[in-house]
Amino acid sequence: MTKKQRTLEMIQRLKEIYPLAECTLDYDHAWQLLVGVRLAAQCTDARVNVVLEDLFAKYPTVADLAQAEPEEIEAIVKPCGLGRSKARDISACMKILHEKYQDNVPSDFDEVLALPGVGRKSANLIMGDVFGKPAIVTDTHCIRLVNRMGLVDKIKDPYKVEMALWKLVPPEEGSDFCHRLVIHGRAVCDARKPNCEECPVADLCKKIL
Repeated sequence: MTKKQRTLEMIQRLKEIYPLAECTLDYDHAWQLLVGVRLAAQCTDARVNVVLEDLFAKYPTVADLAQAEPEEIEAIVKPCGLGRSKARDISACMKILHEKYQDNVPSDFDEVLALPGVGRKSANLIMGDVFGKPAIVTDTHCIRLVNRMGLVDKIKDPYKVEMALWKLVPPEEGSDFCHRLVIHGRAVCDARKPNCEECPVADLCKKIL
């Protein structure tokens, strides 16, 4: 079985086990997801969701956040860690959305990528979850699992992992596959103690522990 064949079979099995593939960050609008994914750097989604509730209660629109001082934003997002830099990026990003995009998030990948504090992972998340476009979101779970499974060969760089997966994963499956890897990584394929006996793709996995 080739690497691509294994990948396609994994996609199908994980789809059956985890039919609901979605981002675990809470949001109602694209700009809120943009804020959430910035806060999620080196922080759990669960904690981010609690902070987002407070942040959006005080600043319910792009315009409100754009007008807020970075220090005011920092006071709320501090529990997520790296509060100063995250608040600065959020403030700058919202100002651009307000002034250039009429409070909307652009649907072009490169335009999203150019926003302050937005990397390829975040831009891909927006493309896949908000606009339904092909996307590969290489977060820590994705990188860890595809290396363990042998879909990529000892590649840790997110960009290189993304490029490798584009060759294996059908474009329409990329976003959901990455979400399912996150779910599977938390539920079964733990970083320290993977539950291989209960894993639905164990026979396809290289088990590079």
